[in-house]
Amino acid sequence: MCGIVGYIGNGNTKDMLIDSLGMLEYRGYDSAGIALAGLDELKIIKTCDRVAKLREIVPATFFASSGIGHTRWATHGKPSDINAHPHRDCTGLIAVVHNGIIENYQELKDMLTARGHLFISETDSEVVSHLVEEFYQGDMKTALVETVKRLQGSFALVVVNENVPDKLFAVKKDSPLTIGISDGQCFVASDMMAFLKYTRRVLFLKDGDIATITKDTVEVCDFAGTSVVRVPKYIDWNLKDIGKSGYDHYMLKEIHEQPVSLTDAMASRLNEKTGEVSLNELTLTPGQIRDVKRVIIVACGTSYHAGLIGKYAFERLTDLSLNVEIGSEFRYALGHLGPETLVIAISQSGETADTLAAVKEAVHKGSHVIAITNSYGSSITREASDTLYMQAGPEIGVAATKTFTTQVLLLYMLALYIGQARCVISPDEMRKFISSILALPQKVQRVFDQEPYIDEITRLFTKSDSLFFIGRNMDYPVALEGSLKLKEIAYVFSEGFAAGELKHGPIALITSKVPVIAITTRSNTYDKTVSNIKEIMARDATVIAVASESDETIGQLTDLVVRVPDACEYTSPVLSSIVLQLFSYYMALHRGCPIDRPRNLAKSVTVE
Repeated sequence: MCGIVGYIGNGNTKDMLIDSLGMLEYRGYDSAGIALAGLDELKIIKTCDRVAKLREIVPATFFASSGIGHTRWATHGKPSDINAHPHRDCTGLIAVVHNGIIENYQELKDMLTARGHLFISETDSEVVSHLVEEFYQGDMKTALVETVKRLQGSFALVVVNENVPDKLFAVKKDSPLTIGISDGQCFVASDMMAFLKYTRRVLFLKDGDIATITKDTVEVCDFAGTSVVRVPKYIDWNLKDIGKSGYDHYMLKEIHEQPVSLTDAMASRLNEKTGEVSLNELTLTPGQIRDVKRVIIVACGTSYHAGLIGKYAFERLTDLSLNVEIGSEFRYALGHLGPETLVIAISQSGETADTLAAVKEAVHKGSHVIAITNSYGSSITREASDTLYMQAGPEIGVAATKTFTTQVLLLYMLALYIGQARCVISPDEMRKFISSILALPQKVQRVFDQEPYIDEITRLFTKSDSLFFIGRNMDYPVALEGSLKLKEIAYVFSEGFAAGELKHGPIALITSKVPVIAITTRSNTYDKTVSNIKEIMARDATVIAVASESDETIGQLTDLVVRVPDACEYTSPVLSSIVLQLFSYYMALHRGCPIDRPRNLAKSVTVE
């Protein structure tokens, strides 16, 4: 989720770009760069550092009538000056900044290389500048129309051409991009926050739009080159409220970003045709993987719950036993560590103190440690043997949402990778599982169809003092995570239980005043969970079921059913988790809680 900007007008282009980038640094901060279209030169300045460093190194006297800028959240290629945006073409006349994932970049890169183009970075984004060069014959609009025909994936692009420095070009597909319009100047940005202090007149591009921008005009066409009308709106928002893409809270925005975050996490890692998982970040050889005798996942909080879900996948897809340990408790049970133990440490921030301490102990004992994190350059990446980046983009809301589902996805891919290396899972099984994973983003999008109904349900329970969550098998950790979310942001006492454990004590607390959320998607434990629901309803408790679309039985038990798309039992937990995220969000909203900054909590827990 990089930040991209563009500026054209009568102001100081350099300062406008850098100020705007500073407002977008929450979207990525491992490198930054700008391209300035001067009188007879396209100057690009980049740094593997923060935007503040960029301000120091940009020439103070260079005049430019237009320019583009980028602050990066690395996906393809490590943070470096070379991989930083903008990326130029072979002629040096065209520069591009990009947010998103070009899924077919390797195919395009091979084609362009064969035609004589020279690539210098590891990024997927660089193919765009070379494609534009390939089709540019004096008309940028035509070049961009031809370019987008070849691109697969998600992309927001801003392009500058030294031959036409009085114009900027913007392209939107599945990634945010807005245009700010003011007297004698225009802005382009991933987020309105970048230009809010200069103008509140905003034009929202739609997917499939190509915009040609001058300091006074904006012309928009679709990907076929046909002109379309986009009407600017006046946005009466304060600066502190911007950065949420129109959502009231970062948490809700980040819940809705999950189709993109899951897609980005899969990019270049899954191949449905060959049935292979590629985790090129790992240094473990197939021989080393075959020597592993046990696996331990270490994590805290939400990441711990992701680990519990991952345990089921590992023990189904590999021949290895796996323990999931809470980071703060792990150091008290170190006897089983050593070279034959693979440790997977999960931390969204990469700075979780308890998890870091566990990683250091594991490395000291000779175990190979794979870190799963969302933060480039974080402490855990420096301690671990290898790192798998979630590539979920910045998560500003304190309660983890998109990073949780991305962690689960990475654990699935890692289980497949290890099962593949140990020859445990057949190619047909691999392809079937990969196909299920690749279908997730579209199914997540369908979950949002239930959002108004979830909102309506929560209004029935805003005065409840406590709730229970139940589930079996892989739905059990989903129940734990749903309970945690409700505690974190709605301040409601809740507990998650393995559904079969209710009758071993907790059912004593069941009354008509204690609602129960039952995760009961289709699986081999479905019938047993239904029996547990009947036991609960016999005690006059209200049950809210999270069930599969094709389930006709559940509606005979309770009127309160939230449906999720039919999916295999390994991908259903992702869909159910998003339902519970929305449930917690709307409970907190109707209870008047500070959703993005819940009391006593922090995004990164750096104390033990």
